[in-house]
Amino acid sequence: MNTNEKYEIRGINHLALVCRDMKKTVDFYSGVLGMKLTKTIELPNGMGQHFFFDIGKGDMLAFFWFPEAPESQPGVTHSENVVGGGSITSAHASMNHVAFDVPADKIDEYRKNLIAAGVEVTAVVNHDDSENQASLEVTDTTFVRSLYFKDPDGILLEFASWTRELDEHDVNIVAESAA
Repeated sequence: MNTNEKYEIRGINHLALVCRDMKKTVDFYSGVLGMKLTKTIELPNGMGQHFFFDIGKGDMLAFFWFPEAPESQPGVTHSENVVGGGSITSAHASMNHVAFDVPADKIDEYRKNLIAAGVEVTAVVNHDDSENQASLEVTDTTFVRSLYFKDPDGILLEFASWTRELDEHDVNIVAESAA
Protein backbone atom coordinates (compact mmCIF):
# COMPACT_ATOMS: atom_id res chain seq x y z
CA MET A 1 0.00 0.00 0.00
CA ASN A 2 1.49 3.33 -1.07
CA THR A 3 1.02 5.98 1.66
CA ASN A 4 2.89 8.71 -0.22
CA GLU A 5 0.38 11.11 -1.77
CA LYS A 6 3.04 13.16 -3.64
CA TYR A 7 5.05 10.47 -5.45
CA GLU A 8 4.48 6.79 -6.17
CA ILE A 9 7.73 5.58 -4.61
CA ARG A 10 7.69 1.78 -4.65
CA GLY A 11 10.91 1.02 -2.80
CA ILE A 12 14.61 1.17 -3.58
CA ASN A 13 15.50 0.72 -7.26
CA HIS A 14 19.18 0.45 -6.39
CA LEU A 15 21.65 1.73 -3.83
CA ALA A 16 25.04 2.53 -5.39
CA LEU A 17 28.18 2.16 -3.26
CA VAL A 18 31.88 2.34 -4.13
CA CYS A 19 34.26 -0.60 -3.68
CA ARG A 20 38.06 -0.91 -3.69
CA ASP A 21 38.22 -4.23 -5.60
CA MET A 22 35.34 -5.38 -7.83
CA LYS A 23 36.47 -9.02 -7.86
CA LYS A 24 36.49 -9.21 -4.04
CA THR A 25 33.11 -7.48 -4.03
CA VAL A 26 31.64 -10.03 -6.46
CA ASP A 27 33.19 -12.90 -4.48
CA PHE A 28 31.61 -11.60 -1.25
CA TYR A 29 28.15 -10.55 -2.44
CA SER A 30 27.64 -13.47 -4.86
CA GLY A 31 29.84 -16.11 -3.22
CA VAL A 32 29.23 -15.50 0.49
CA LEU A 33 25.81 -13.79 0.47
CA GLY A 34 24.45 -15.58 -2.63
CA MET A 35 23.25 -12.47 -4.45
CA LYS A 36 22.91 -12.91 -8.20
CA LEU A 37 25.05 -10.58 -10.30
CA THR A 38 22.50 -9.12 -12.74
CA LYS A 39 24.27 -6.39 -14.71
CA THR A 40 27.90 -5.47 -15.40
CA ILE A 41 29.00 -2.22 -17.01
CA GLU A 42 32.45 -1.11 -18.16
CA LEU A 43 32.47 2.66 -17.72
CA PRO A 44 33.74 4.72 -20.68
CA ASN A 45 37.30 6.05 -20.96
CA GLY A 46 38.73 3.65 -18.37
CA MET A 47 36.69 5.28 -15.57
CA GLY A 48 35.99 1.89 -13.93
CA GLN A 49 33.10 -0.51 -13.59
CA HIS A 50 29.49 -0.54 -12.32
CA PHE A 51 27.96 -3.89 -11.24
CA PHE A 52 24.46 -4.69 -9.94
CA PHE A 53 23.35 -7.45 -7.54
CA ASP A 54 19.76 -8.66 -6.99
CA ILE A 55 18.74 -8.16 -3.34
CA GLY A 56 15.12 -9.30 -3.79
CA LYS A 57 11.74 -7.67 -4.38
CA GLY A 58 13.08 -6.12 -7.60
CA ASP A 59 15.67 -4.06 -5.67
CA MET A 60 19.37 -3.91 -6.52
CA LEU A 61 22.61 -3.19 -4.68
CA ALA A 62 25.13 -1.64 -7.06
CA PHE A 63 28.85 -0.97 -6.80
CA PHE A 64 31.12 1.38 -8.65
CA TRP A 65 34.81 0.61 -8.91
CA PHE A 66 36.90 3.67 -9.76
CA PRO A 67 40.63 2.94 -10.26
CA GLU A 68 41.52 6.47 -9.10
CA ALA A 69 39.16 6.67 -6.09
CA PRO A 70 40.63 7.94 -2.81
CA GLU A 71 40.95 5.49 0.10
CA SER A 72 38.06 5.15 2.55
CA GLN A 73 38.26 6.85 5.93
CA PRO A 74 36.55 4.86 8.73
CA GLY A 75 34.43 7.13 10.88
CA VAL A 76 34.07 9.55 7.97
CA THR A 77 33.03 7.68 4.82
CA HIS A 78 31.51 4.78 6.77
CA SER A 79 31.08 3.44 10.28
CA GLU A 80 34.33 2.31 11.88
CA ASN A 81 32.68 -0.36 14.04
CA VAL A 82 29.78 -2.78 14.10
CA VAL A 83 26.89 -2.15 16.49
CA GLY A 84 28.10 -2.95 20.00
CA GLY A 85 31.77 -2.69 18.99
CA GLY A 86 32.26 1.06 19.48
CA SER A 87 31.08 4.22 17.78
CA ILE A 88 29.07 3.74 14.61
CA THR A 89 29.19 7.45 13.75
CA SER A 90 29.87 8.48 10.17
CA ALA A 91 30.01 11.92 8.53
CA HIS A 92 27.08 13.95 7.25
CA ALA A 93 26.00 12.74 3.80
CA SER A 94 27.85 9.44 4.23
CA MET A 95 26.23 6.02 4.03
CA ASN A 96 26.15 4.45 7.50
CA HIS A 97 24.98 0.90 6.72
CA VAL A 98 22.82 -1.26 4.47
CA ALA A 99 20.14 -3.41 6.11
CA PHE A 100 18.85 -6.41 4.15
CA ASP A 101 15.36 -7.66 5.04
CA VAL A 102 15.46 -11.36 5.98
CA PRO A 103 12.87 -13.80 7.39
CA ALA A 104 12.56 -13.68 11.19
CA ASP A 105 12.95 -17.44 11.55
CA LYS A 106 16.26 -17.41 9.63
CA ILE A 107 18.29 -14.86 11.68
CA ASP A 108 20.08 -17.44 13.88
CA GLU A 109 20.74 -19.76 10.91
CA TYR A 110 22.14 -16.89 8.83
CA ARG A 111 24.45 -15.88 11.67
CA LYS A 112 25.87 -19.42 11.78
CA ASN A 113 26.28 -19.43 7.98
CA LEU A 114 28.22 -16.15 8.04
CA ILE A 115 30.51 -17.44 10.80
CA ALA A 116 31.09 -20.65 8.79
CA ALA A 117 32.06 -18.47 5.81
CA GLY A 118 34.68 -16.71 7.94
CA VAL A 119 32.73 -13.46 8.36
CA GLU A 120 32.94 -11.67 11.72
CA VAL A 121 29.37 -11.11 12.88
CA THR A 122 27.71 -9.69 15.99
CA ALA A 123 25.29 -11.49 18.24
CA VAL A 124 21.64 -11.06 17.33
CA VAL A 125 20.41 -7.67 18.57
CA ASN A 126 16.77 -7.32 19.67
CA HIS A 127 16.10 -3.61 19.04
CA ASP A 128 13.37 -2.34 21.34
CA ASP A 129 12.01 0.73 23.13
CA SER A 130 13.95 0.12 26.39
CA GLU A 131 16.49 2.61 27.77
CA ASN A 132 19.38 0.70 26.10
CA GLN A 133 17.33 0.28 22.90
CA ALA A 134 18.18 -3.42 22.87
CA SER A 135 17.45 -6.51 24.97
CA LEU A 136 18.87 -10.00 25.22
CA GLU A 137 15.37 -11.39 24.69
CA VAL A 138 12.49 -10.40 22.43
CA THR A 139 10.13 -8.16 24.44
CA ASP A 140 6.73 -6.55 23.80
CA THR A 141 8.51 -3.45 22.48
CA THR A 142 11.00 -5.26 20.22
CA PHE A 143 10.45 -3.96 16.69
CA VAL A 144 13.35 -5.50 14.76
CA ARG A 145 15.91 -8.27 15.28
CA SER A 146 19.21 -7.97 13.49
CA LEU A 147 22.88 -8.86 13.23
CA TYR A 148 25.77 -6.84 11.83
CA PHE A 149 28.86 -7.63 9.76
CA LYS A 150 31.13 -5.93 7.24
CA ASP A 151 31.95 -6.51 3.59
CA PRO A 152 35.56 -6.60 2.25
CA ASP A 153 35.63 -2.76 2.07
CA GLY A 154 34.43 -2.32 5.65
CA ILE A 155 30.88 -1.37 4.63
CA LEU A 156 28.60 -2.07 7.58
CA LEU A 157 25.84 -4.54 6.63
CA GLU A 158 22.84 -5.75 8.60
CA PHE A 159 20.45 -8.67 8.28
CA ALA A 160 17.20 -7.35 9.80
CA SER A 161 13.73 -8.71 10.39
CA TRP A 162 10.71 -6.74 11.58
CA THR A 163 9.04 -8.39 14.57
CA ARG A 164 5.85 -6.32 14.66
CA GLU A 165 3.85 -3.82 12.65
CA LEU A 166 4.90 -0.23 13.31
CA ASP A 167 2.14 2.28 14.08
CA GLU A 168 1.56 5.88 15.21
CA HIS A 169 2.91 5.05 18.70
CA ASP A 170 6.34 4.44 17.13
CA VAL A 171 6.59 8.07 16.00
CA ASN A 172 6.97 9.91 19.31
CA ILE A 173 10.29 11.83 19.25
CA VAL A 174 10.65 15.50 18.30
CA ALA A 175 13.30 16.03 15.60
CA GLU A 176 16.42 17.90 16.80
CA SER A 177 17.87 20.86 14.91
CA ALA A 178 21.61 21.42 14.42
CA ALA A 179 21.13 25.20 14.70
